Amino acid sequence: MKKFGIVDTTFARYDMGAAVLDELNSTGTGFTTQRYTVPGIKDIPVAAKKLLEEQDCDIVIACGMPGPKPVDKISAQVASMGIMQVQLMTNRHVIEVFVHEDEASDPAELAWLCDRRAREHALNAYYLIFKPENLTENAGKGLRQGYEDIGSVDEPKKSGIRH
Repeated sequence: MKKFGIVDTTFARYDMGAAVLDELNSTGTGFTTQRYTVPGIKDIPVAAKKLLEEQDCDIVIACGMPGPKPVDKISAQVASMGIMQVQLMTNRHVIEVFVHEDEASDPAELAWLCDRRAREHALNAYYLIFKPENLTENAGKGLRQGYEDIGSVDEPKKSGIRH
């Protein structure tokens, strides 16, 4: 049985971990989940490493919401670099699901974006573990998690391309 780890934070203004769990549970079976909530995004790398090494997760989905200030952008970059290091140290994927607070114009759009990005990355993680051919079939199609897909540069833009 496969095991998915989900890391989220109390700093985020939306419960992306719950969206990830809901999407995974509605997508398939054959796995268990382990959720680990930390205070902020710079705490995510160690939580992901603990899930991979101590809880024997096969993959981790790391959800965070950096704030809009310059210091928040720096914190997000530091956290991203830590996540990359964890992947290299453990030889396992940590799917980064960050939604910057200034990506949306109002709270309703921000909530929609958080939910959609979390769910679409949950599918990506599921496919990495159970159906990697789904990702290969969509290579080069300009798929985006959250806002609308932008399409491939070698074919006309197609709205609604999903994996």
